[in-house]
Order: sequence, then C-alpha cells, then structure tokens
Amino acid sequence: MRTKLAGLFLFAIVGLLLCLGVVACNKGKADEKAEAPPSPVVVPDTDVNNFKVDRSEQYPLVTAIEHKAAPELNVTGVVSPDTSRTVPVISLATGKVVEIHARLGDIVKKGQLLLRVQSGDVSGAFSDYRKAVNDELMARAQLQRSQFLFDKGAISKSVLEVAEDAAHNAEVTLDTTLEHLRLLGVNKDHPTGLVSIYAPVSGVITDQQVTNAAGVQGLAGPNPFTISDVSHVWIVCDVYENSLAQVHLGDLADIHLNAYPNTALQARVSNIGAILDPNLRSAKVRLEVENPGIMRLGMFATAVFHGQDTQTHAAVPATAILHLHDRNWVFAPNGNGYFRRLEVVAGAPLPGNMQEIVSGLQPGAQVVQNALVMQNTVEQ
Repeated sequence: MRTKLAGLFLFAIVGLLLCLGVVACNKGKADEKAEAPPSPVVVPDTDVNNFKVDRSEQYPLVTAIEHKAAPELNVTGVVSPDTSRTVPVISLATGKVVEIHARLGDIVKKGQLLLRVQSGDVSGAFSDYRKAVNDELMARAQLQRSQFLFDKGAISKSVLEVAEDAAHNAEVTLDTTLEHLRLLGVNKDHPTGLVSIYAPVSGVITDQQVTNAAGVQGLAGPNPFTISDVSHVWIVCDVYENSLAQVHLGDLADIHLNAYPNTALQARVSNIGAILDPNLRSAKVRLEVENPGIMRLGMFATAVFHGQDTQTHAAVPATAILHLHDRNWVFAPNGNGYFRRLEVVAGAPLPGNMQEIVSGLQPGAQVVQNALVMQNTVEQ
C-alpha cells in the first residue's frame, strides 16, 4: 500500500514539473515576441500604386537633382557597304568555271586572279581575229596594186578610192577583233580556251555567285563577284516617324558597335530616306563613317543623335528606380505613411551611379532611395 502511494506521489510531482516547464517555455516565447519589433504592415488603397506602410521612417528618401543636357535619340543600325565604293566583277565570256581563286569575305588586291572560265567565245574571237588579219593583208595588197595602176593611168580615180576604202575597213575590223581578244583576256600570240578574270579594285568580296563547275553567262547572267571598299562604310538606321525632327543632314552621331561597346566613333548623316516603311512607320537614315579596321559588314550598331537645345531633367540614384514589367518606377511619399508608385522614363546613366529621368519626375521631388526594398515590402 505504501509503495502504491509513493508511486502516485512521484507521478504527481513529475506532472507538476512538466506543467511548470511548459508554462515557462510559453512565457519565454511570449517575451521574445514582445521584444522583437513588429513587421511593417502594408495597407493597400483602392489604387494599386497607392499604399500605406507602417514605420515609414525605415525607408530613407532622396531628392531628385537637376540635370541639364541636350536631348538624345538612340536608334539601332547595321553596318553596310558604301554602294559608291562597290564594284561588280564582270565576265564578258560565257562558259564553265574551272578555277576559283577567291571566296566570299576574302580581301583581294587590284589585279589579283579571281577565277578562270573555259569558254568557246575565245575560239570564235580568235577565228575572227585571224580572218581580219588575212582580210587586212589582202586589202592592203589590193590598194598597192590599185595605186600602181592609177599612177600608170590604167584605172580611174574612183577605182582607187574603192580600194582605199576597203583597206581602211579591213584595218578597223582588225582593230575590233584585237580589242575583243583583249577584253576576253586572251593573248593573240598565245591563244587558249581559258579566260582569266582579275579583280578590278582592291577590297573585300561581299558577294559571290559562282562555284566550281558552275556556268557563267557573261553580261546576261549575274556577276561572279562583287568587291566593296570597306575603308568607308555606311550605318543604316531606322528612325521612327515621330523622331525624325531630331535628325538633320550633316549632323554628327555617336556610334557604338555591339561587338566593341567601349569604342566610340562618330558618323555624319548623309541621307534621310524620303519614303517611310508603311508597317513600321520609320525612315532609313544613312550615316557615313571611316572604318578604323574593326567594323565588319552586317554588324549591329547603336547611333546616338544629340539635339541642339538643352533640356532640364531630373536625376536620382540608380537604386531609386525599379525595373518592373519592362517599365521604370519610383516610390514617392504622399505623407502620413502613404507612398505612391510613379512610372517614369529613364534616360542615360550618369556618373556617380546616378540615372537621368526624362519624364515622370521633376527636380526637387523626393523618392525612396532603395526602390527594390520598398517593392519587396509591398509584395509581402
């Protein structure tokens, strides 16, 4: 009996100790909650861009400063060859390509062999030349006989004039056939069935229309090659209709290549397209620039046009701008813990980790210094 009472007494003591431990634990947790600062409470308004934040003092504010600069227009463009410096390689002979000594993109020098064509035109041209040589010899001999007979009084003056005219025509025909051989690139003393085609100028091969064993159709077909002088190139940009007023002939634009973003170049506006693209509502603007050796045809580039009148914009730290859904936003205080999210148009980055605001915010206005922290609070 005593043993049973002792066990009950021990059980009661253990239960009491457990209860005291639970109470102490709950009290400790309550003390921790009492000591921890409460989380900011966001009270939304009917306007999703207007809300109230508890303890708004934890979000430091900055004042937008004044920034004066000329308006800028940024457009994209493509490096293109200057058509006035582009020369087609022409083959007067028709036939089959048997040798190709250059390829698309190669840099060639003037007079460099590009290809050879096996052509039947050479045989016909050389045959015409041989006949012209014989006819010229015959006409000259006939003229000498006629002159001798005329001097002896055996023929009339009209007969002599006919012989002189025949000799003159034979000389013209001989010169024509000889020039034909020269244009085909054939040596009259060493005729061959192959026609060699050489580069007329130095530059880069920007177009190739022939391959081995292909046919060449002479002037009736496409040119085998096109050579472009890329020491000066064009940058062709698309400028939207509502921005054309900012572009003028002769203006200078800053050029930055996507491949070399740290290299700055200057180009001059040489042409503004007279026809707008009916779908994009944009015009082609042509810039001319000297190639420092790094520009390749087809490269993408950015052109920045600078306006002539200075404008005043706001500038804030870059951290004050929130990039969300392809738009830029800032948070402006409305008083009594209320903030409003304002959409702005950001301009060019400025020194000191500052950002230009083109529209949506005036100099002197206050905004939250760290927009990302404020956005995270709103989303919680």
